[in-house]
Amino acid sequence: MEVITDGVNKLNIIEDDGTAPKRNRVQVSNTKKPLFFYVNLSKRYLQQYNEVELSALGMAIHSVVTVAEILKNNGFAIEKRIKTLTVDMRDNPDARPIPKAKIEIVLGKSDKFDELIAAEVERRREIGDDQEET
Repeated sequence: MEVITDGVNKLNIIEDDGTAPKRNRVQVSNTKKPLFFYVNLSKRYLQQYNEVELSALGMAIHSVVTVAEILKNNGFAIEKRIKTLTVDMRDNPDARPIPKAKIEIVLGKSDKFDELIAAEVERRREIGDDQEET
């Protein structure tokens, strides 16, 4: 078991463009998880990295915009950058490429982020919710 764990820890994953994957990237889907899963994950990444990159393809673009707006409207994040592009997707290597819309939204911590998180944790404590979702 230790050999497997050691191998996973040394695993070096490379993106298609030859770069290392971003640890603070949230790839949003409109079918896999509820919206607030992505909101809470984004808060956690903002806590850890001070910045989060939200990205989505095609029909999930509305979900990623909604996640970003929830974080901004509740005072947790500020908008740093929005990038839209079209990427070619293939179902298999021999298939013809299909263009898909993609969006990337980079958010940074707001000035009030830490106090808002502290208030959220305190509220959970008061109602007896011991789950740490932020």
